[in-house]
Amino acid sequence: MSVVIAEVVPGSPACRANIRPGETLLAINGHVIHDVLDYRFYMTERRLLLEIESGAKRRRVRLQKEEYEELGLEFATYLMDKQHSCRNKCVFCFVDQTPPGMRESLYFKDDDERLSFLFGSYITLTNLSEEEVGRIERMHISPVNVSVHTMNPVLRVEMMKNPSAGRVLSYLRRMADAGIAINAQLVLCPGINDGDELRYSLEKLWELRPALRSVAAVPVGLTRYREGLYPLRSYTPEEAREVVACIHAYADRWEQACGDRIVYPSDEFFLLAGLPLPGPDYYGDYPQLENGVGLCTLLEDEFTRARAGAPVSVTPRSLSMATGAAAWPLIRRLAQRAMERVKGLSVQVYRIENDFFGHSVTVAGLITGRDLVGQLLGKPLGGELLIPQCMLRHERDRFLDDMTLEQAGEALGVPIRTTENDGYALLESMLGEELPPPL
Repeated sequence: MSVVIAEVVPGSPACRANIRPGETLLAINGHVIHDVLDYRFYMTERRLLLEIESGAKRRRVRLQKEEYEELGLEFATYLMDKQHSCRNKCVFCFVDQTPPGMRESLYFKDDDERLSFLFGSYITLTNLSEEEVGRIERMHISPVNVSVHTMNPVLRVEMMKNPSAGRVLSYLRRMADAGIAINAQLVLCPGINDGDELRYSLEKLWELRPALRSVAAVPVGLTRYREGLYPLRSYTPEEAREVVACIHAYADRWEQACGDRIVYPSDEFFLLAGLPLPGPDYYGDYPQLENGVGLCTLLEDEFTRARAGAPVSVTPRSLSMATGAAAWPLIRRLAQRAMERVKGLSVQVYRIENDFFGHSVTVAGLITGRDLVGQLLGKPLGGELLIPQCMLRHERDRFLDDMTLEQAGEALGVPIRTTENDGYALLESMLGEELPPPL
């Protein structure tokens, strides 16, 4: 597959070599370029021979660049071809629980190994061909993040509604043998892949050591839009405690064997179980933050350290914060600690229930602008409203229901500012000023 060059960065090695937009990149150092992984992998050499096509003519271009210098070619899409969509029909798929009438991108199911490598997203392996697995081995693309869900091949087919879902589990062994690091994700559904099935999965995953770096267990997320879908329910507190106990038994054993816990319940499992969240030492280097494993603990730890350097007083400042039901107790506690430290600071923290998706959805990232405005209208918000960045799409300009940040602010009569999931940034947002760098 050839790739058309959309732009050439001025002053770049490609520009100096007189490569032009509209030309087609065929190969680098004899390797055919199919997509961004090929391009990124083969452009790292300092001396390059590019095969370029312009109309009916082909030419070879030799160029040199510094070791970490970009080549300077831009393409129509980041991946250089179409994004791979999911071929599964998982019984727990969150996208299938999205109501009609929302923007098109919310219905796209991503399952792209290139995004796993480049951005840390998770793949099911069912999209991979033998050739693509070979490329991962050859290029030593690592780590690979895999949505495993179960190591029982028969059950995996049943849960993912894809006849190849069990067979492709063999790719995990191939990757492990090639020395490729693996991060695994288990979306657990009550009575389906927990209990004995969870224990079986953990035993089989252990066999992938030392390539297996981490395992995250997260509870199934259910919205109120499940008509006609597979019958699932949420975890009860007792069931959640059983899952946590099972995972801790394996984590304790693995830590004794290799010095690393490896497997972790997500924060949501602790919250569902009514159990206290562990401290920072429990999570090591936080290998599964993107799955909500240790997010709350890390935020509180960072905030505690930031608070030690906060001023003892500020010019009187009143503001409000809004977050989802899951994070509300923590954010309220942090706001209280900030006010105890800083005279003149007043922070009101509001809990937003998810009326749109249903109250079983408690994460801040799925709060719509409609719910935010509807539940805060008429309430004292101070001079500013803070919300977590995750409430907005990647471009940071609008909510899931396409309400813009500006529209929400106009409706509430107060400016809205987003905050990062970082303890220092959170406290700075509360104070309205920068803190000294952490020690």
